[in-house]
Amino acid sequence: MGFGGLRVAGGRLRHGWRPVLEATLAATVAWLLATRLLEHPQPFFAPAAALIVLGQARGQRVRRAVEVVLGVAGGVLVADLVVQALGPGSTWTVLTVILLTVLLAVAFGATAVTLTQAAVSALYLVVVAPPDGSLVPFRFVDALVGGAVALAVSLIADARHPLAPLVAEVRRTFDELAGLLSGIADALDHHDETAVVAALSRARGMDARVDALRDGVLAAGEALRLNLRRRRHIGRLRSVDESIRQIDYAVRNVRVLARASVTLSRLQSSVPPELGAALRALAEAVREAGAALAADLDGQDETADRHAARAGDAALAAVHTAGQLFGSTQTLPLAMIIGQVRATAIDLLRGVNPDEDAAVLARVDDALGLPPI
Repeated sequence: MGFGGLRVAGGRLRHGWRPVLEATLAATVAWLLATRLLEHPQPFFAPAAALIVLGQARGQRVRRAVEVVLGVAGGVLVADLVVQALGPGSTWTVLTVILLTVLLAVAFGATAVTLTQAAVSALYLVVVAPPDGSLVPFRFVDALVGGAVALAVSLIADARHPLAPLVAEVRRTFDELAGLLSGIADALDHHDETAVVAALSRARGMDARVDALRDGVLAAGEALRLNLRRRRHIGRLRSVDESIRQIDYAVRNVRVLARASVTLSRLQSSVPPELGAALRALAEAVREAGAALAADLDGQDETADRHAARAGDAALAAVHTAGQLFGSTQTLPLAMIIGQVRATAIDLLRGVNPDEDAAVLARVDDALGLPPI
């Protein structure tokens, strides 16, 4: 591995040290509890369950912990019955245990995690440690210990600032979307088709950021379960959850805008400078909207209101500037971009002002110069 590879690896460790620490701590504590406190002779499933649960995305760990415990219990039960009937270690025993475990898991509608855990648990008992009357309950208890420890480690780590990861995700999403719009504006100003195509590729990847926001809301909700001030946070979390739909719409609008920009950059006609100004104003509106949502999650209501007002001003300025380009000489791609500026502005304003749906549409159309409905 060269110097560049080491630098990349170091960067990954700087950003990914927390999962490493959580996994190491949870597996070790689960092992200690099972061996020292419960005095289990072979507590394999305690650290294994902890690692499986922590390997799931935040927001899904409570459900996965239950699935791991149920999977271990089912696998242990099947393995014990089959071993008692056929004996340990034979090929027919292995085949029968795996077949019955998978059939039962599928029949009961088990998820992939539960199915895999049940099969692995059963196979382990048949091949490595055949069950006997005294050891059968240990596996279930070990899985329970490992799952509980994993949940405790992941939730306690977020208990002090349960919304902090979501705040960071909001900032990343809106900063990336704003940067995308600014990049499109610069590319159109310089009639740079290559840069616009690259921007379109980035726009197509923005769906992943919206998915990350949804996962962040789930994770924050899970973290709030151990937070003593959860009532104070839950309303803010719900407001962001409601805003994600509008954010998703805005991302789709920008993707259409980027596609129309590619077509516009391929035309021989020059791009009016007002279009770049409109897109930069829209980028500023996106940044301010992100700052408003982040401040709202942090409980900074006055700051959130200021950013929301700035987002509204910038969005309306973008619509007004783009509206000046309407005319008989405009091209179809330019008309499409103007339309997407309007649509994105509407979704941004609805995202930061969810209670003013009708008023938002009137304000945007007024800035565009359209008569009231």
